[in-house]
Amino acid sequence: MVESINAKVEYVTDGTSFMGPVSYGKIMIGDRGFEFYDDRDVRNFIQIPWDEIDLVIASLVFGGHWIPRFKIRTRHNGEFIFAAKNTKATLRAVRKHVDPQHMVRALTFTQKLKRGWQGMRNSRKHSTK
Repeated sequence: MVESINAKVEYVTDGTSFMGPVSYGKIMIGDRGFEFYDDRDVRNFIQIPWDEIDLVIASLVFGGHWIPRFKIRTRHNGEFIFAAKNTKATLRAVRKHVDPQHMVRALTFTQKLKRGWQGMRNSRKHSTK
């Protein structure tokens, strides 16, 4: 059995991890970190201490009325994508432990297209010189 990194659990909800095959389980937020435990396989878990989290990126839809998923970018171990049953409440619980300056909105589809277009234009300018 896996031991939790948290001494005190503050918030628990059903969640989904999008790392590899989709895993359904529990998201636990506590005093020492963010944890995800798979319902089917006890060996499938993710534990992220608060000091390891660099950014929390939320995908907002309909002007922020719905947040389908969020991404946690760590300092050393890459990115982890999650969805929660109540994402707003989950992110509020995370905000108690992560600096609000490190919680950002993801780019919208049109922003991604615009940046891609600008990148193509800039690369053409530099390649013709």
